[in-house]
Amino acid sequence: MSRLIPLTRLLAARLALPLLLLLGGVAGYGADTLNWQTSQNRVSADIKSAELRQLLEQIASVTGWQVYVEPELQHKVSAKFQDLPPGEALHLLLGDLSFALVPETNRQPRLLVFRTTVQQATQLVPPAAKPAAPQGKVIPDELIVRLKPGAQIEEVARLLGAKVIGRIDGLNAYRLQFEDAKAADAAREQLAANPDVASVDSNYSMDSPPAPGRVGATTLPPPQLHLKPPPDNGRIIIGLVDMAVQPLGNGLDAFLLKQVSVAGAANADPTIPSHGTSMAETMLRSLQAMTKGDTSVQILPVDVYGSNPNTSTFDLASGITQAVNGGAKIINLSLGSESDSTFLHSVIQDAQAKHVVFIGAAGNSGGTAPFYPAAYPEVDAVTALDQGRLAPYANRGNWVSFGAPGTSIIYYNNQPWSVVGTSASAAYLSGAISGYMDATHCSLDKAQSFIRNNFGVTVTPAK
Repeated sequence: MSRLIPLTRLLAARLALPLLLLLGGVAGYGADTLNWQTSQNRVSADIKSAELRQLLEQIASVTGWQVYVEPELQHKVSAKFQDLPPGEALHLLLGDLSFALVPETNRQPRLLVFRTTVQQATQLVPPAAKPAAPQGKVIPDELIVRLKPGAQIEEVARLLGAKVIGRIDGLNAYRLQFEDAKAADAAREQLAANPDVASVDSNYSMDSPPAPGRVGATTLPPPQLHLKPPPDNGRIIIGLVDMAVQPLGNGLDAFLLKQVSVAGAANADPTIPSHGTSMAETMLRSLQAMTKGDTSVQILPVDVYGSNPNTSTFDLASGITQAVNGGAKIINLSLGSESDSTFLHSVIQDAQAKHVVFIGAAGNSGGTAPFYPAAYPEVDAVTALDQGRLAPYANRGNWVSFGAPGTSIIYYNNQPWSVVGTSASAAYLSGAISGYMDATHCSLDKAQSFIRNNFGVTVTPAK
């Protein structure tokens, strides 16, 4: 028989990820927030008025617990505190309500919330909906065209009535824009019959990754690294193909090479760290762990978003090409969508043939559907682990080969922020493989073997 245990006795470090809840409707500076830092056993809150059910749905989602509540129980959540243990935090959040945890054999515990007796906590609270995977949508009036050597795109575009709005030198690849979707469809048929054309593909949009969440306080300091001279066989460069990377501060900017942009000026918000900034510092923290703070590894930031809310498979391919041309042998792709692009895949295949290693985020929808570019065979797909277990939000499947921590604490303007998701996992692994190569002076093949032995996982599709 199960026995009741007060929630204050929970092992709150069970899950190693922070939960940043936005409980005020639209996310923004005025929204009620709850920041659940279970990796550090601390919770912070600033909630003026939120519904009990909404709070419990979020807790069920992030912990995986079965949450039951007394039917028709009403409670307005109102609390403001920082860095409390989870048990104390829940006492403040739930006010005069009672709660308990029932451990179960071979399944997640049950969290019971009630006012009268524990037996009345009978209504199951479903987890909050998991965030949808970033969607890749066809850009209807565009095509990506690769020409055979010697062919000229200007003549091809003129005959089709198209504009050349992008090109990737060295690949004979071009981004063509047409008057509308109908004109693009007609052009596709003509291009298929043109002997100068090597391939034609659609261009897909790709949403920007989510921003990190603010942390009230943390005892974890910023990464502390010293840049040493490169070895005789050359400096190791990580290509970070992502959003623009802002100045890091804390002496870390020496580890950033000159940023490359393929999508125009970024115009990033100076008050919030970008996703690219978060990934760069996550890599540096991983490098610190692998090299004891003394490394010659540097990061080449390649911005494929600019000031746009999304990027495209063409710009992503262009960014990868820029990273390869800049000397990167490890390329981090903490972004993606569910759209499979033949063109993007071919660019990755070409780079992998030059002994470039790709590390990609597996996605955060909690499902098994392939998430690209991580799902390509040439990319090492990394999912998020939480105390050695698959995180509830993390994608899984037979196309996923690696697991790494899905939580990272980064500093921006000397303030701590939390990053959660497989994006952080991929960045952590990119830093780990680079740091291992730098610390041991081993080959890329040996470093990959080390990563397989230490971060390899078997993640099978859910039944």
